[in-house]
Amino acid sequence: MKAKKFDRDFDSGKDITGSIDLSKIQRPNQKQKRVNVDFPTWMIESLDKEASRLGVTRQSIIKVWLAERLEQSAH
Repeated sequence: MKAKKFDRDFDSGKDITGSIDLSKIQRPNQKQKRVNVDFPTWMIESLDKEASRLGVTRQSIIKVWLAERLEQSAH
């Protein structure tokens, strides 16, 4: 499919998913890298309590809080 036809189909609201190879799709800046961090017991207990209250995992709450802090620092 030529780019102009693809653009026309997309702009007119046609379903273009059949024209895209979704097997190689990636989100930008979402590559994961594992890190190990040691926390004191009291901090783990507090994290687990807050995560339970919010209904999320410990890892999720750590990621969200770190992302919020990094975003604040960027401004």
